[in-house]
Amino acid sequence: MSAPLPATVEITNDIALIRMDDGKANAINFEMIAALNAALDTAEAEAKAIVLAGRDGRFSGGFDLNAFASLGGDGVYKLLDAGAELLVRLYGNPLPVVAACTGHAIAMGVFILGACDTRVGAAGEYKIGANEAVTGMNLPIFALELSRDRLAPTHLTRATVQGFIYDPAGAIEAGYLDMAVAPDKVEATAMGIAAQLAMLPGGSYAWNKNALRKGTLDRIKASLGAHHKV
Repeated sequence: MSAPLPATVEITNDIALIRMDDGKANAINFEMIAALNAALDTAEAEAKAIVLAGRDGRFSGGFDLNAFASLGGDGVYKLLDAGAELLVRLYGNPLPVVAACTGHAIAMGVFILGACDTRVGAAGEYKIGANEAVTGMNLPIFALELSRDRLAPTHLTRATVQGFIYDPAGAIEAGYLDMAVAPDKVEATAMGIAAQLAMLPGGSYAWNKNALRKGTLDRIKASLGAHHKV
């Protein structure tokens, strides 16, 4: 019997609900990325808006550190490339993309959050931020570019260079989230926003998004295979 997919998609009233759930921290590895890309294939073909949700208490804990430890140098770069390509697909997606941040979002998890158009978070004792500076890692270019685009300038150094981790209220001020609601309301709120966005003319939504983000997307694409060469 095959293992359940770490990400699934369900379409209701033209809204594609993509849920990450690996039963643990929603680690980003090749399996999760493949499942998310397959779900996005379905969403782009059949829906008018996307909601990207996590599991209860977890949006994503970031890249799978066990995979990093076992892949070797070339494998790590391939995983970083796959992650960067996923972010490009989300950030440049022609459809509206709404995040249902159901709990903690750390490291790569927070960059996936940042690649969504509107971000609804769970109020409570959750941690949101990029901890690479604390763990001694260099931020890849895709992380720096998304941070420049989405974070408040007054928080950029604190969030990236100093690796500060925010609670949901602080994450709104910093620019990681757009709003926070009760944990049991996160998914429904995100679905409601997605339904509203799905009513906008799709062609102009896609054009305006691409025009606004093209420079950032191009710089991320150019970084593939060289994520720390600033």
